[in-house]
Amino acid sequence: MKILFVCLGNICRSPTAEAVMRGVAAREAPTLAITVDSAGTANYHRGAPPDRRSQAAARRRDYELAHLRARQVRDEDFAAFDLILAMDRSNLQALLARAPPATHGKIGLFLDYAPEQPVREVPDPYYGGGNGFEDVLDLIEAAARGVLRHLLAQAPQP
Repeated sequence: MKILFVCLGNICRSPTAEAVMRGVAAREAPTLAITVDSAGTANYHRGAPPDRRSQAAARRRDYELAHLRARQVRDEDFAAFDLILAMDRSNLQALLARAPPATHGKIGLFLDYAPEQPVREVPDPYYGGGNGFEDVLDLIEAAARGVLRHLLAQAPQP
């Protein structure tokens, strides 16, 4: 299973989701074979590391983002990934507008996997205060566990 997480610039939310999903899967479902990546719908920060505030918040929870680099969604991503999860409706619409119609079924909102959360979109913490990065991590951890539950329920049983 290959999962792509998508936000606008790929320096806050989607790299955080990539690192959290990798960490949660390694701890809670180590036998589940998944590959994760992240990208942005815009090309503002190509090659840049995640925002230092995202890195600091993630590090406090034992997730490492420093090695990640921003990239823009590529046309081949729509065929290469099994699941493409947008952080908000704006990026979801950008993905659907660009994706071949046959791939629309694999594109959705990340927080749809965390129906217990009071919101459906992961807010962009870039222009907010420092606590916004912690709030984003709370939402992303909940959704990552939801994705994991979904994948485990679909996995063939031995």
